[in-house]
Amino acid sequence: MNIENHFISLMSQKHSRIGDDGAIVGEWIYSKDIFFENVHFKRQWLSPYQIGTKAMMINISDAIAMNALPKYALVGAAMPRKMGLGDMAELARGMRECADVFGVEIIGGDTISNSKLDLSITIVSHSKNPLLRTGLKVGDLIAHTGHIGDSLRQLRYLIAGGKVHSKSRFVSPVLRQKFIQKARPYLHCGMDISDGLYSDSTKLCSANRLGLQWSRKLHKNVACSGEEYEMLFAFHPRHKHALMRISQRTRTPFTIVATAKRGKLSNRCKAHHF
Repeated sequence: MNIENHFISLMSQKHSRIGDDGAIVGEWIYSKDIFFENVHFKRQWLSPYQIGTKAMMINISDAIAMNALPKYALVGAAMPRKMGLGDMAELARGMRECADVFGVEIIGGDTISNSKLDLSITIVSHSKNPLLRTGLKVGDLIAHTGHIGDSLRQLRYLIAGGKVHSKSRFVSPVLRQKFIQKARPYLHCGMDISDGLYSDSTKLCSANRLGLQWSRKLHKNVACSGEEYEMLFAFHPRHKHALMRISQRTRTPFTIVATAKRGKLSNRCKAHHF
């Protein structure tokens, strides 16, 4: 049993807004991700500035994945009592500067003392044409942007006591805002890759009651690499060349990995946080 999906199902009601990267209310989209010490990161791996930056980045990713313009953020921060004022300032600077890059205004939140550093951020975004997880059709091509697999490899370096570059995927994800904005007219559905290609493909298929035929063999370490924050999306084959032109203009490579078919897809990866 996937415990995360089970818990979400317990909160879902008839006509629920739960199920996409964010909840749609009119033209507004509300999304939240948490970023907890000893679950998503260790403080010896990242500086306070990097922790703040990544916490904000992965939340903005949900808005971008839905073809939404992120506008506002609410920040919940549980911080260790012994955390110094300098570290607090760097943590806040990381969140603030990342938000500024995407035009997001931090409008409030809450803080509390804690035994470790835990962050929870809500993003309020706007979209007139959101990209949902539903809409997949038999025969659609499934693709992902960029290159995947680095995040898991870098995580293993860190667990083993090594270090990774400040521009590495694990520390600093790359979001594909320009590509999604320009590609949206050609896309049937999409989501960001936060739990791994296999896991998130299963979510996409489950939302549409379809399966996939993989077109290339992927090493499990690549396909199960979470926290990539690349885009997973589907489109009709006739739009392939249009998307390739957008790919070139936005410098966003993408790789076709599967075709949608009737059936059911099973997840081949272990859950990341349960």
